[in-house]
Amino acid sequence: MLAAERGAGLNTLAAYRRDLDDYLGFLARSGLAVSEVEAGTLRAFLIDLETRGLKASSAARRLSCVRGFHKFLYAEGVAEADPSVAVSGPRRGRTLPKVLSIAEVDRLLAVAQAATSAADGTPGAVRRARRMVCLLELLYATGLRVSELVALPRTAGATRERFLFIKGKGGRERLVPLTEAARAAMAAHLTAVPEDTPWLFPADSDSGHLTRQAFARDLKAAALEAGLRPDRVSPHVLRHAFASHLLQNGADLRIVQELLGHADISTTQIYTHVLDERLKAMVRDLHPLMDG
Repeated sequence: MLAAERGAGLNTLAAYRRDLDDYLGFLARSGLAVSEVEAGTLRAFLIDLETRGLKASSAARRLSCVRGFHKFLYAEGVAEADPSVAVSGPRRGRTLPKVLSIAEVDRLLAVAQAATSAADGTPGAVRRARRMVCLLELLYATGLRVSELVALPRTAGATRERFLFIKGKGGRERLVPLTEAARAAMAAHLTAVPEDTPWLFPADSDSGHLTRQAFARDLKAAALEAGLRPDRVSPHVLRHAFASHLLQNGADLRIVQELLGHADISTTQIYTHVLDERLKAMVRDLHPLMDG
């Protein structure tokens, strides 16, 4: 149903499969069939997750998956009731996304760019450096999800347009604008991409393109070279930086929602702390009674 009706991507399906396998494993250990599940069973499952050390956010995501599973069974007539209706999820505090400053992003880009012209660089090292510059420029210019970025087709690098056409989560389509720096980085990287590959970032992997894990690993190495703590830098952190820096400079929240490919504005509202700071600054700088 998730794949056929909602158009869920492979990563989403894999996450749901892991969560459901964990839930069914709990039921098996409890000696219960799915048809025997009650609200108390689901509360016991949440307690089990807590004892295993899962954070509230992870437990809430797992419960969301289980709710969807039982709702589906009830809607299809397989179950007589939905036991998840009466179960409350774990309380989650509001967590703000990790974000790099503009100066830190500039430092990361500068270090990556410098590696492309290192005097002692081998041809292979230069190619990898150009690929990293291309990945960083594209990610910071567009705010793509890492799964969307690494799976870009080779044709994206040869586009003459000032935007990319992206098919994201749930099959939703959107346009993301390209900066001149991103276009230049793609052109430089493309010279080393074999013409017989369909991918912009080909690699020796099952998918045929660079994996999310490999990019995240290389990005942490680049962060270390830039003097940044590797645990503060990830592809998702750069996506957060893209959104936060746009909002800091006056972008509308709805526009950022479209660029990020969020189906619901509530997902984008994790960035409202940026708007709050901007409003405070406007009052401080512009209100006549704030002088002195």
